[in-house]
Amino acid sequence: MENIEGKAWKFRDCIDTDVIIAGRYLRTFNPQDLADHVMEAEDPEFAQKVDKGDIIVGGWNFGCGSSREQAPVAIKAAGVSVIIAKSFARIFYRNAINIGLPVITADIEVDEGDILEVNITDGIIKNKTTNTEYEIQPLDPTMLEILECGGVVNQYIQEKGGK
Repeated sequence: MENIEGKAWKFRDCIDTDVIIAGRYLRTFNPQDLADHVMEAEDPEFAQKVDKGDIIVGGWNFGCGSSREQAPVAIKAAGVSVIIAKSFARIFYRNAINIGLPVITADIEVDEGDILEVNITDGIIKNKTTNTEYEIQPLDPTMLEILECGGVVNQYIQEKGGK
């Protein structure tokens, strides 16, 4: 995978799926409608401020709460290219990978607005603002393959020859 570069958006520990996308917005399956309200409970203007390619940096237990698949869908549809957090709720982590949204477990020091460059294949995160580099555990080859295909459904379709 290519390097991912974007502006960091920093969030606290225990960001749950209700904070990522409130239950009142789950009546739609349209990813853009979800993206319009992503992280609204934490930052009401986040959906308007986030740019395509930006990076969320969370604390411990990112994505805890319910197993709603709409949470990573809303984040990805908003343009976020990768989520880095100290730890993830297991179901959120897997849901993110399944839809093609990279998630990286790492404890890094950033300020909101720092420019980060992430190489998930080699396991390197560079904070270009502070000129700091972090070595991280590269993702498992199976997960990398899912991400490169754009998610598990796309991987399945490609394996079956586009049928």
